[in-house]
Amino acid sequence: MLSSVAFNGQRPSSASAMSSGHQIIPPSPKAARLPITSLSKGIMANGATSTVDSPARDQHIWLVTGPAGCGKSTVAKHLATSLQVPFIEGDEYHPQANIEKMSAGIPLTDADRWDWLTALREASIQALDKGNSGVVLTCSALKRKYRDVIRVAPYFTPNLHLHFIYLDAPEEVLLQRVSARQNHYMGANMVHSQFEVLEKPQADEVDVITIDVTRSPEEVMADSFNRVLETMEGSGSQPEA
Repeated sequence: MLSSVAFNGQRPSSASAMSSGHQIIPPSPKAARLPITSLSKGIMANGATSTVDSPARDQHIWLVTGPAGCGKSTVAKHLATSLQVPFIEGDEYHPQANIEKMSAGIPLTDADRWDWLTALREASIQALDKGNSGVVLTCSALKRKYRDVIRVAPYFTPNLHLHFIYLDAPEEVLLQRVSARQNHYMGANMVHSQFEVLEKPQADEVDVITIDVTRSPEEVMADSFNRVLETMEGSGSQPEA
């Protein structure tokens, strides 16, 4: 069972709140992942080899969240390009069964989402394990317990920082945007179902950056990037040159 330990200053919901019925969120296969360190070898007086740990550089997961139509992909791609880090489109990790349900206008259940959320968490960790300084991914993360699944990622890695970028707008605004879409499996009728289950980030979710997306895409992207830079400066990190 997951312990109630704070991640980057964020204490997740209780284990019972992170389950559906009696089903506990599946643990990460990499839950024992240790901090990444650079090891340098030295020769001791007796000729033995020693290793000295040097501090690991900071890494960041930027998870762009919000209901359908809020512009997750647009903002996430802009951030990934600006930060020169990989971009992961969360929709591409849905199993076919989930896509078929959403295409038919059937809302996903908690049980439908657990494997998807775990896959996204692991994909982000794998991108960082390749040496990237960060990764940007999209995920609606409508409920707090969904966000808590991703919050497991930095559990054993003090140098890994997790951030949620919540794109906020009224339902009517997003409904209009989704209605104008073409050839996308997420229909306009799904917007209302998402708002029915939406749990907006609360003040105690200190790893969340909220962005007003009722403005133009250019304003939203500029504001998002500036907030990301401010957050990185606050953690002592700098984007790749």
